[in-house]
Amino acid sequence: MKAETISAQSVHKSAIVIDTHADTPGRFVDDSFDPGTDAGTGHWDFKKVHQGNLGAEFFSIWVDPEQHKGHYTRRALDMIDSVYETARRHPDEMTMAYSVRDIRAARLGPHPKLAALLGVEGGHAIEGDIRVLRDFYRLGVRYMTLTWSNSNELGQSSGDVKMGDNGKPKDSGLTDLGREAVREMNHLGMMVDISHVSDNSFYQALVVSRAPVIASHSSSRAITNHARNMTDDMLVALARNGGVAQVNFNCGFISNDFLAAEKAYNLQHPEASKRARELWLSPKTPEREAELERLQEEYRKAVPRPPFSALMEHFDHMIKVAGVDHVGIGSDFDGVECLPEGMDGVQDLPKITADLLGRGYSPSDVQKVLGGNLLRVFAEVEKTARQIQKEQARDLRPEVAIPSARK
Repeated sequence: MKAETISAQSVHKSAIVIDTHADTPGRFVDDSFDPGTDAGTGHWDFKKVHQGNLGAEFFSIWVDPEQHKGHYTRRALDMIDSVYETARRHPDEMTMAYSVRDIRAARLGPHPKLAALLGVEGGHAIEGDIRVLRDFYRLGVRYMTLTWSNSNELGQSSGDVKMGDNGKPKDSGLTDLGREAVREMNHLGMMVDISHVSDNSFYQALVVSRAPVIASHSSSRAITNHARNMTDDMLVALARNGGVAQVNFNCGFISNDFLAAEKAYNLQHPEASKRARELWLSPKTPEREAELERLQEEYRKAVPRPPFSALMEHFDHMIKVAGVDHVGIGSDFDGVECLPEGMDGVQDLPKITADLLGRGYSPSDVQKVLGGNLLRVFAEVEKTARQIQKEQARDLRPEVAIPSARK
């Protein structure tokens, strides 16, 4: 047992561990949270980062479509600024990164730091303007989730699909602007993220994109029947595209038992559920936090957390379906109210390494899942962008007339 523990520690410590989705910027902006201090019940702070050997974090720039209606881009800019300011205040802990090269430099240099990157969660943040997408790239955004739980100008979300008269989902997929956004992201070198999109939007994005795509935080629908998760057919298609699916840790996406218990609780306590959601999204005060904790304690008694094994079943199944080169980590830290038992925050990431090794995966395969696969996809996206830019530069060159030979 001791040898196995040491082996797991060695594998985890030697990897560049990458998480593609943490909602901590919401805490930076709304709670003035400083990760140099204890996160409390939060999932993310620098002490936890060190304990989990997290090498790179993609901070989610998520704009609540109801709360910030009319100023999505402004809210996104505030959140982007919060990440930069956190890096500025903690230069020994965290540095902004924009490329695969930057991630490697941050982790492999003489004084390793966390590489901080940005991902916009929900294309509504660009407010239907491709120029804003380009500006986000200039500010360091390196992936955009085409939709959040709401459909937008880019396409249909999995979160609001309606049933047609024929009993089948009314899934229109991507819009023309959505296709343009995918092409522009390919041109810029920004990863296309298909988490949250509808099934048709997913397949259409694969057709349009010249570069591999990612699912920044999605689990397996075969294991847990939730529309946010990916079917086995989708996982196979993503693997053929060369992309990577990053497993989401949210209890509701990894356990059917949890979903059933949660549904029953919400039906029995609709007002409490509504109030808890309001408090979760509202700016924190001591009074609100105390009320939220009381409501959450009642909820936790009725809806227990799923076991850690439930999360690992998703890793195992997705690896078996898509292949070990196409699965990674997309925690949803600080963006969800419930994580499985034993996964209380970023400090517990080494448990994933130990479990995968215990299931018989090789150290090299585990390191792919921990971050190597995301680095490979990111590098391919950068390569594709350079190729597209080269092609466009060639197409824009004026033709030079070749003078005919004198007779």
